[in-house]
Amino acid sequence: MNQTLLQAAALIVPLIVAIVFHEVAHGWVARALGDPTAQEQRRLSLNPIRHVDPVGTLLLPGMLALAKLPVFGWAKPVPVNKWRLRHPRRDMMLVAAAGPGTNLVLAAVGAVLLGLLVLMGSDDPGIVWGFMALNAVNFIFVNVFLAFFNLLPLPPFDGSHIVEGLLPRSAARRYAGLRPYGLMLMILLLLVVPHFYPEWGVVRNLVLPPVLWIGEHYFALASAIAGVPIAMPV
Repeated sequence: MNQTLLQAAALIVPLIVAIVFHEVAHGWVARALGDPTAQEQRRLSLNPIRHVDPVGTLLLPGMLALAKLPVFGWAKPVPVNKWRLRHPRRDMMLVAAAGPGTNLVLAAVGAVLLGLLVLMGSDDPGIVWGFMALNAVNFIFVNVFLAFFNLLPLPPFDGSHIVEGLLPRSAARRYAGLRPYGLMLMILLLLVVPHFYPEWGVVRNLVLPPVLWIGEHYFALASAIAGVPIAMPV
C-alpha cells in the first residue's frame, strides 16, 4: 500500500505542477501581449486550487481511470480575451503555444534534475532518493505528453487556436464554428473511435510517436549530466 501511495504521489505532484504552469503561461503571455484579463481575475497564480476544474481535473479522469479507458482531462482555462490583444490573430497563436512550450521547457528541467539525482545518488539509494527520481522521470513524461496532447488541432485544445490563426480568415471563421462541439468531438475521437477501431487511436498514432521521440532526447540530456546511461522507461 505504501508503495502504491508513493507511486501515486510521484505522478500527481508532477501532473499538478505541469498543469498549473501550462495554464499560467497562457495568462503571462496574454498579459505581455496586451490582455490583462487573467491578471484581473487573479488567475496568474501558481496556487493549484485556482486552476482545478471539478469535472475536467478530478471527476472525468477518475472515472476514465476506473473504467480503464484512456485518461484525459483539463484544468480551468485561464481567461483570455483575444480582442484585447494587440494583434488578435497572431497573438492568440502565441498565447496558445505558450502552454505547450512551457511544458517542453519544464521537461528539460526535469531531465536536468534527473541527471543530477543520478550523478549524486549513492550506491544504495533509499526510499527518498527513489521517490525523487520517480518524480523526475514522471515530470519529464507528463510535461512532454501534455505539450503534444494540447497541440492536437481539435477544439478546445491549444493546437486549434494555432490552426485557426494560420487559416485564411473565411476558413478560420468556419473552423471556429466547431468550438461549441469541442467536448463532443473530443469524446468521439479520443474514446469512442479508439474503442471500436483501436488502430485509429488519436493518442497512439498522433501523440505518442513525438512524445517517445523527444523523450529519448530528454533522457539523453539526463544521461549526459549523470555521466552514465539512463534508460527511458517504455
